[in-house]
Amino acid sequence: MKNIFLLLLSVLLLSSCFRLKSSNGGGEVENVKARTPQPEDIVVPEGYQIELVAEGLTFPTAITFDDDGTPYVLEAGYSYGEEWTEPKLLRIEDDGKRTVVATGGVNGPWNGIDYHNGQFYIAEGGVLKGGKIIRVNKNGEKEVLVEDLPSLGDHHTNGPVIHNGYLYFSQGTATNSGVVGVDNYKIGWLDRFSTFNDIPCEDIVVNGYNFKSENPLTDDPDDKVETGAYVPFGVTNEAGDTIPGQIPCSGAVFRMPLSGGEPELVAWGLRNAYGLQFSPDGKLYLTENGYDVRGNRPVFGAGDVLWEIKTGEWYGWPDYSAGKPIYKKDGFVPPGEDKNLKLLKEDPGTPPKPLAIFAVHSSSNGLDIISNPDFGTVGSVLVAQFGDMAPFVGKVWNPVGFKVVLVDPKTGVIQDFAANSSEENGPASWLESDGLERPIDVQFDPSGEALYVVDFGILMLSDEGDSNPIPETGVVWKISKKP
Repeated sequence: MKNIFLLLLSVLLLSSCFRLKSSNGGGEVENVKARTPQPEDIVVPEGYQIELVAEGLTFPTAITFDDDGTPYVLEAGYSYGEEWTEPKLLRIEDDGKRTVVATGGVNGPWNGIDYHNGQFYIAEGGVLKGGKIIRVNKNGEKEVLVEDLPSLGDHHTNGPVIHNGYLYFSQGTATNSGVVGVDNYKIGWLDRFSTFNDIPCEDIVVNGYNFKSENPLTDDPDDKVETGAYVPFGVTNEAGDTIPGQIPCSGAVFRMPLSGGEPELVAWGLRNAYGLQFSPDGKLYLTENGYDVRGNRPVFGAGDVLWEIKTGEWYGWPDYSAGKPIYKKDGFVPPGEDKNLKLLKEDPGTPPKPLAIFAVHSSSNGLDIISNPDFGTVGSVLVAQFGDMAPFVGKVWNPVGFKVVLVDPKTGVIQDFAANSSEENGPASWLESDGLERPIDVQFDPSGEALYVVDFGILMLSDEGDSNPIPETGVVWKISKKP
């Protein structure tokens, strides 16, 4: 009995300490010095070297290469914090200077790119007008292949990657965990699109749980509303309600023929399906950003995930994390809370086992896979970790992410591949150094001998969780074997 009492006491003290302790995320810095990137401040494995390729970029998100091995980088045109600039496709010259190939309108972020047969394929996130997949030639002429994707919420249209005559892309969810709330107002979209919500890919039946919150859409501070799952803010569910599915939908992977046609569903049940890449043996790998501790249905301790995507599978969102249920008392419940509630009455499938689980709030994003044995073990996966966005996503005691990691997909073992040279982990601005800030994409050049790392730049977070991205702090690095 005494041991049980001590155990309960320790749990209560831990949850109390978590609620009271201030957050210490990598973006929680008040002032930063001008960025002067220095490869010497970054540690890579023995036998490798890292070089600076380009600097002074504004919100760079992705990189690809033409047939000659020339790198092309996207500038997003948008960042959390409601910071708007012009999306750009840039050619990076040998001296690090940039040439503008194409620009976009106010509907960013441009956050994914692939190159095939003289054409660039770009994922336009679609914050204001819905997501798009755009084809761009080297003269900058654009053609919209897909539009009106459900990208008006938290997460956007991502990818694309081309394989065997098909273009694959992914679509994130509108919300953190299936219920629209005040957190979506804080991000910026609920005020713009008050009737927007998540869309299932097939008909689902909900359990009828509703969640009470403040109503930021009125001036009355005492106004409260209740919101159910997969419905607009302020709309409730009843037990047994059927939510009709449709295509395109939220939290899914799609594909379409390069020759044209409608997108077809590959897999769904993914919160923020971000990076897509095919392995040398034809497997489709994907990075998924896990749940945050925010909104009407906060989820605690959900790591990011590396999946192998198989056609027809359901990967568990909004009721599972990495294949485990979030609605049971023994996991994923925020300190001081009783439990999470299961939204779906019946699961659309059985979530598979992930290849690897990354650190909570690491924001594991762009990935590529080693295909050249001269660089490393063929089939190993390299992942760019953007880093935490605490305190908005939830509290962290120390910075999480802000590096490039190497994953063995056979064992799930994860190890650092490129990280800042310091006894503490964190972005360069937090460490007051000149190394990595927020890696967001990694891609090999056509030879497979050099890994390029896109570093988004400085993104600061206030104590209230407001984002403050700093233009012209983005960088491109290159990692290769020493001669």
